[in-house]
Amino acid sequence: MSNLSKKTQQPLSLIYLDENATTQVLPQAAAAALSTMETLFGNPSSSHITGLQAKQIVDQTRQRAKLIVGAENGGIIFTSGATEGIQTAILSALHHVKKTLDKNKKYCLLYGATEHKAVPESLKHWNEVLEINAELKAIPVNEKGQLDLEFIAREVPNALMICTMAVNNETGVYQDIKRLDKTIRANNADIGWMVDCVQALGKTDLSLAQTSIDYAPFSGHKLYAPKGIGFMYVRENAPFTAFIAGGGQEGGLRSGTENLPGLAALNVIFKMLTNESEYTFTPVNTLHLFRQQIVTSLRKVFPDIVLNHCFENSVPTTINFAIPGFSSKEIMDLFDAANVRVSSGSACSSKVTRSFVLDAMGLPAWQSESAIRMSFGPAMTQPQIDETCKRIGLAAQALEQNCLMLDTNPIADKTELEGLIQFKVGGSCSWLYVDKKTKTALFIDPLPELTDRLQTLLACQRLKLIAVIDTHGHADHESCRGSIAVEFLAQQQSDSLGWPANALTTTIEGKPYQYIVLGDKWLIKVATPGHTNDSISLLLCDPIKAETEQLLVHYAFCGDLILMDSLGRTNFSTSSAKAMHTSLQLLEALIGTESLICPSHDYNNEFTTSIATETSRNSLLAQVMANKISVGDFSSQKATMDKHIIDESGSEIMCGALIGNCHKTTVREYDSASLAEAMKQPETIRLIDIREPHEYTLQHDENFATNVPLTRLVQFVQEHQQNKQEKLVLVCRSGSRSHLAAQALSRLGFEQVGHLKGGYALHQY
Repeated sequence: MSNLSKKTQQPLSLIYLDENATTQVLPQAAAAALSTMETLFGNPSSSHITGLQAKQIVDQTRQRAKLIVGAENGGIIFTSGATEGIQTAILSALHHVKKTLDKNKKYCLLYGATEHKAVPESLKHWNEVLEINAELKAIPVNEKGQLDLEFIAREVPNALMICTMAVNNETGVYQDIKRLDKTIRANNADIGWMVDCVQALGKTDLSLAQTSIDYAPFSGHKLYAPKGIGFMYVRENAPFTAFIAGGGQEGGLRSGTENLPGLAALNVIFKMLTNESEYTFTPVNTLHLFRQQIVTSLRKVFPDIVLNHCFENSVPTTINFAIPGFSSKEIMDLFDAANVRVSSGSACSSKVTRSFVLDAMGLPAWQSESAIRMSFGPAMTQPQIDETCKRIGLAAQALEQNCLMLDTNPIADKTELEGLIQFKVGGSCSWLYVDKKTKTALFIDPLPELTDRLQTLLACQRLKLIAVIDTHGHADHESCRGSIAVEFLAQQQSDSLGWPANALTTTIEGKPYQYIVLGDKWLIKVATPGHTNDSISLLLCDPIKAETEQLLVHYAFCGDLILMDSLGRTNFSTSSAKAMHTSLQLLEALIGTESLICPSHDYNNEFTTSIATETSRNSLLAQVMANKISVGDFSSQKATMDKHIIDESGSEIMCGALIGNCHKTTVREYDSASLAEAMKQPETIRLIDIREPHEYTLQHDENFATNVPLTRLVQFVQEHQQNKQEKLVLVCRSGSRSHLAAQALSRLGFEQVGHLKGGYALHQY
């Protein structure tokens, strides 16, 4: 075990760097809220002493709020949070202007292209409810995230409302309020203007009364107060319509009994901001130093890191970055394993989720898809920053140990690769097979996004690449086979797909097939046209001793011939349904029904399949394999099927004629209590941790679970083909990956497989 593994057996303390999303309630604020609930619990609207004491808290908090945001003559209304403030502002402005609309004139509603989604969605909602029917227009931003003032000047004369934000929640970029004010009022003196100030509180100076801003919502839980309390600034004489009517609280502007515990907590935070408390926040200058210290640590271990925003026009508490070669989910999972919470721009799915904020700024797609946000607040301390930098180093060591990054450590410190590894980018798959004994490797269907990772793995593991092969000419991406071959196979002669010219030949059932040797395995090339006329299948099998011997195929890399719950499309100019019919039957004759199929696409996160699995749910394939459908009828049905293909799925061209809805398999879900009870039973349960090795390295207990990374799941299936009765419980960080993997195993015939719902996030081993 490496030193890193030994060090990380003890639980690591939590480092929370997602404070732009929410913050921990400070102990002082929590104590004030609790005290209020226990002793000052009166209704501020009551005239008795307990009510008057409660009202004093409301009044004190309001006065401090006015001081902090520079409200002066403006009003402060307490709300449940920023979303309510946004609704109130938009309703107020639109309800006011509706009375003055010219039915023959076209109007618009303006909002910043990088606004929080609550703003455009609220504009859309009230625009429809009030039947104003104005056009919503996003104000463009430049590469620094700054709003286009020329666009505003051009559009604002015909606008009914404009919504901007003081500080962006993803990048920390702040707007020049004075220039905005000048531009807006020079072109429309009366338009209602809302500024989302949620991320500005406590991070930048605010003097709202010195501007013409009409409405400014704030949220307590973004600055160490509880959720459910917020406030909004309303400029003196700005139009106002109550969003919540009722008992007339807040001077009739916002009804409902005040959230006194939340206000008491907010009051404590305000005292800290105004230096009225013995507890103070970290000065802004120091926050700048904290950010620089983190960035220095990141650059030390990730030299290629790219920052997604300029520090010169962003608050010091936000760092948004991308690391070439790594998805945002990989980095988020890595830091989660190091018990550092960051936020990611990607969802846990096969489809990549991009940052609309970074897209609006015109950043390259890979930066948007790989974005990571670290955010902290003014309560951050030097020891926490020091520990953060230490964890960044540990995370990098985990990547180095598992050969996802290069370092100078000897190979003895590395986790050596062996067998099959599956890589996915969106719905596309690449496959790396490593023979540990001979230190040789084979790469199939290479995706351009994986070029750097492959080169790192080969160098770190000191592997010799013997071939890089495409199963066909891909329509949905450009293969990186050529660039890899130039780097590692410069002397090798090959055909257009990368099949080596010096391949040997064997005979199977009287037909010649070429093969290459990889350790103690053969890789046999089989022409399987249909999806395209150059399509081939590659069969990794045991060596053949006699031409009549049944092939023992471990993996069949069949490109887009057979996909999970699908067949490859046959409506390209180089496709042939007739040829596919023949290829399908040939493939079954060679590999049988149980050998694992490893396609070049996996749209539903099923990882692998077999002919037996597919014929059980794909009637067309079943008919072909049973020789119960003619070539003509197959071609006709296939043509009908292909008509339903949607050519674009995000940025991907769909290469499979999907049969219908993805078949979800029900698997048993355990929680902590039921798993603990099951572990006490006589029947042995094997716990499988399916996180990736770099996550497992940082946080694991070998006595709790065995590591089978999701990228190695297909190999696990192959190795356990004869033992599908074992009781398995899969575990991951959140329960999402373990659920997908458990469904896949169940679909492939594993009879007793379940997963831990909520994963390690809800269960401590």
